[in-house]
Amino acid sequence: MTDKLPRPGGGDDDGLAGTPTERLLREAMNARTSLITAHDLRPAAPPRTRVRRLRPVYAVTVPLLGLAAAAAIGVVTLHGSPVAKQDVPPPPAASLTASPGPTPTPTPSTSASAAPTGDAQTADPLADVTPTSSRSATGAPTGPATPYTFRGVKLKVPAGWRVAPADPADLHLCVLSPGAPQGASAQNCQPYGVDLAVFDTGSPGWPSTADLDAQSGWSHQPNCPVWGDPHPPAAGESVSSTGPTKSAPTVSGRPALKSQWQVTCGQSPFTAQVWALPKDQVFVSAVGLRDEYQAGLQSIVNSLDVSGHNQAPQTTAPPGPSEIAVSIDGLPTGQQLRVGSAVVTFSVTFRNDGRSASGQLEPLVFTDRYAGTPVVPGQQLPNDGKLELQTDSGWITKPMSPAGDTSYATARDEELFSLAPGQSRTLIYRLTMGPRSGPGDMPLRAQAVLPYHGGDLTVVARQDLTVKLVW
Repeated sequence: MTDKLPRPGGGDDDGLAGTPTERLLREAMNARTSLITAHDLRPAAPPRTRVRRLRPVYAVTVPLLGLAAAAAIGVVTLHGSPVAKQDVPPPPAASLTASPGPTPTPTPSTSASAAPTGDAQTADPLADVTPTSSRSATGAPTGPATPYTFRGVKLKVPAGWRVAPADPADLHLCVLSPGAPQGASAQNCQPYGVDLAVFDTGSPGWPSTADLDAQSGWSHQPNCPVWGDPHPPAAGESVSSTGPTKSAPTVSGRPALKSQWQVTCGQSPFTAQVWALPKDQVFVSAVGLRDEYQAGLQSIVNSLDVSGHNQAPQTTAPPGPSEIAVSIDGLPTGQQLRVGSAVVTFSVTFRNDGRSASGQLEPLVFTDRYAGTPVVPGQQLPNDGKLELQTDSGWITKPMSPAGDTSYATARDEELFSLAPGQSRTLIYRLTMGPRSGPGDMPLRAQAVLPYHGGDLTVVARQDLTVKLVW
């Protein structure tokens, strides 16, 4: 078969120019393929929900179907009239070299950890700072604080904390933490809350400035304020403490004192902290409070305003009812005692500076635990030595120190006394330290308590000092 329209030769297409119609088809196909880039040929994005397997095929076949349709038209109109000049060179074929497409912007991973932007509270439960970031330690107050006034001292109760109901005549205020049980009260403020003590003159009990120097100054009676299980030490349950670690922060614009101890009751460790404003006789204590509430505790301390507390000098203050004072003579604080040396004799005077009779009082004098207290695993031993009280019938032996129970606080009926206004009573004691006593600062406590028959010990007045034991 002979073509009616001979194919012209020449050109740069190696003799493949063909008829005008074929040339037109080739130009159309070249123009179509030039629209396909490397970006169009990259694999489709992974499916997000369910796989649609035909979608990548559509993306490639749609242009091909157009080319096939154009080819079909060319076959049908192969002998049509030329519409393009034969000497016009075809456009260059599309290159398959990948052209740089738009650079994808990396999407931040939702699992990446964001860099901290605030002053996060560290794990130190004894820091004298208030965290400033809302991302601070767990348990930090997150809402507005509530102003509160107690005996002229202003403070702010953090959000989530609550003030425990108390006797209006009480000298102590208990602010319970958010994690305190519903049954917690001012009577068991430790370990669930913060105790604020505001005294008019000298401290009639615990805490006092003398407690800040004592190894066992964190407590005023044998007690294990363990969170969830506060209890008196059981038989064989040892109580040990390290400290005090002392600092001098500023509280309410005044120089203050702070002591802190690390205590272990049996297998349960906890932290004890006491702040004191000595000139104002204002004290803040937290014994056994969980570390997560340190931020709230510190915010209470920082919010104190003691300018409204009307403290009169002791020389001019009118004595109130049953104001009992205790003093120790013959054994000054800081005096050195050599272990195993001669007997040391001292006196303790109880005095009623009030306007009414005191009622029955019990004298309670004892040494407290310290770094040199004998240690036996599984047992709580008393200090090694001998403490005696002089009576009309001679010297009687008194408990040397607490040793896991409250027997040290009991007294015979003939030891009890009452004091009329202005009356005083002086008792003579003598002390000898045993050979098993170690060196260190040993507290000596003299207290006037209500007659003790078990339960809680009620301290009416106290005086403490520290004796330095050496070998």
